[in-house]
Amino acid sequence: MATIVNITFDCADPAALAAFWAEVLGRPAPEEVSPDVVQLSGTPNVLFIRVPESKTAKNRMHLDLGVDDLDAARARYESLGATFVHEKDEYGIRWFTFRDPEGNELCVAAMDAH
Repeated sequence: MATIVNITFDCADPAALAAFWAEVLGRPAPEEVSPDVVQLSGTPNVLFIRVPESKTAKNRMHLDLGVDDLDAARARYESLGATFVHEKDEYGIRWFTFRDPEGNELCVAAMDAH
């Protein structure tokens, strides 16, 4: 049996991307950060590692988040630097897809849709 320890994002600016995700997930941002790696503690941890190459294609894996209010989440995430991609209503679930500040996709659905 395996346990998920980290969800890892390769990125250009670990501190900036960690700050975005800390706000989205409601986790405390670390007080001291390295220019090369930043960890948001939790279960699982979310790890941001500096890599030289940029993102070039759609993520094959992404996070699905649940919120109480989709429209409020859209306004909040866009104010944090996310880009709205589209709205979907499939499989009996309504959700929004966004890109984080470095282009990683994430989906957000109302909690009652799960």
